[in-house]
Amino acid sequence: MNIFLTIYYTLLYQPMLNFLILVYMYTNNFGIAVIILTVLVRLAMNPLNKKALESQKVMSEIQPKLKEIQTKYKSEPEKQAQEMLALYKEKKFNPFSSIFLLLIQIPIIIALFQIFKGGILVDPQYIYSFVSFPEAINPYFLGIDLSSPNLILAVIAAIAQFFQAKTGFIKNKKTDDDKAPKDQATQITEMMQKQMIFILPIVTLFVLSYLPSALGLYWIITTLMTIYQQKRIFNEKK
Repeated sequence: MNIFLTIYYTLLYQPMLNFLILVYMYTNNFGIAVIILTVLVRLAMNPLNKKALESQKVMSEIQPKLKEIQTKYKSEPEKQAQEMLALYKEKKFNPFSSIFLLLIQIPIIIALFQIFKGGILVDPQYIYSFVSFPEAINPYFLGIDLSSPNLILAVIAAIAQFFQAKTGFIKNKKTDDDKAPKDQATQITEMMQKQMIFILPIVTLFVLSYLPSALGLYWIITTLMTIYQQKRIFNEKK
């Protein structure tokens, strides 16, 4: 456990903390520092995020073929699974890419929470030698205390999350013109997808309402950048 904590503090927490302080020393604005950090983190994760979105697009495109396989091999579960895996391999589709991306973001969110909890307390032992240790840090950005929960940023983040989820499911809606009877599994999947459009923003609002608003600012910027990339990838033509 100590090894994992050492890796976490050395490769994630400490660099993020020092970068925020360094930008703050030049701009005297911690909100700007958070935004710049968010953009850099998002750019660093861009290849993974692009892969996840491309997989999501492929999944929507192969839905008719998947339904065909499910219908054709309805009484042969093993054959059905083999055909679906073969289709995934052919289309280079990874069903776990989105989950992997989410897991990577968790340590980043934890690090931001640690930095901003309790009024942005800075432990000198984590400051690099070339970074000046600030006597005090002003956590306010546009009148908002980034070290405390803020309902306004939580609501904005939830709204952004709603549009991201809605945009993400547009492609799936286009396959609804299939007039053939849908099996129960397909109906359940489509129902869950539609529900997630509303569930994700509600969860986002609830969680961010209790966390430092710096996380809300991080989530807003990340979500907006994801929406932009999502639209670009989904609108690409082969």
